[in-house]
Amino acid sequence: MVDQQAGSYAEFEAFVAGAAGRLLHVAVLLTGEPESARRLLAGALARTYANWRRLRADDPYDYTRQELCAAFARTGWRHHGGAGVLARLSPPERLVLVLRLYEGVAEEVTAAQLGMPVERVRVLCNRAVAALRSREAA
Repeated sequence: MVDQQAGSYAEFEAFVAGAAGRLLHVAVLLTGEPESARRLLAGALARTYANWRRLRADDPYDYTRQELCAAFARTGWRHHGGAGVLARLSPPERLVLVLRLYEGVAEEVTAAQLGMPVERVRVLCNRAVAALRSREAA
C-alpha cells in the first residue's frame, strides 16, 4: 500500500513538474494577478491530487485545467484583470478567450465544460476578440 501511494505521489509530482508552468500561465491570463493565479492553481492541483487515482485513465492536464477554469468561473468577479491586455474583458470573456485561443479547446468542448450553449461561447469569444482589436486600433 505504501509503495502504491509513493508511486502515485511520484506520478503526480512528475505531472506538476511538466504542466505547472503552462497551467500557471493560464491562471495568470484569467486573473491578471500573479498571486491570485497561484492560489487558483494551488486549489486546482489539490483537487487533481485528491482524484489522482481515478484520473489515471484520463488526461490530468485537462482535468486540472477544468478545475482551474471552474474555480475562476465561480470567483471571476473578484479578479479585476490586473494590468494585462485582457484586463478590459469580462471574466466570462477572458475564460472563453483563454480556453478557445490560448488553449485551443474546441467550441463544443468549451461549451460543455462551462455549461453554456455553443452559441454563447461563440458570442463571448467574438466579443472578446473585437474588444482586443478595437484596443489595438486605438
